[in-house]
Amino acid sequence: MADTDDMRAGEKRVDLAPPADAVLRFIGHIETPFTSRDLCPRQGRIDGPECVLHLAPEWVPALRGIEAYEMVEVLYWLHESRRDLVLQSPKSDGETRGTFALRSPVRPNPIGTAHVRLIRVDGPRVVVRGLDCLNGTPLIDLKPDRCAYSPAAPAKPTAMG
Repeated sequence: MADTDDMRAGEKRVDLAPPADAVLRFIGHIETPFTSRDLCPRQGRIDGPECVLHLAPEWVPALRGIEAYEMVEVLYWLHESRRDLVLQSPKSDGETRGTFALRSPVRPNPIGTAHVRLIRVDGPRVVVRGLDCLNGTPLIDLKPDRCAYSPAAPAKPTAMG
């Protein structure tokens, strides 16, 4: 997806060597009502449509205990995003910014994140609200937004002691 025809004024791309430094293991895919990039919201909304995380069978046991959380973080691979822009001009304002100053899906490693509301778990299906990705997007990971375990803080010195 490194076509220069779809670049906006002020944008700049770089030529990249083939990636050879990481491997991701997709754990499933995401079902959303968004069938094109134009239909995707810019940011997911907690009151948005229900979407389904479909986990591969071997990862279903990893869901144990997830129902205890109201909110979870979903990480996904933005498989239709280009990866070569260092400067971008968002169509909403046209101001040119560096890629790392934007939440654009166009990134060197197009990993999307969403803070979503967990609705229910049904076997390998996790129903959530708040996603902003295309139907069929590869699922990388999910995790609770907060963990019940926190390391104990060191004891504070007292005035007596």
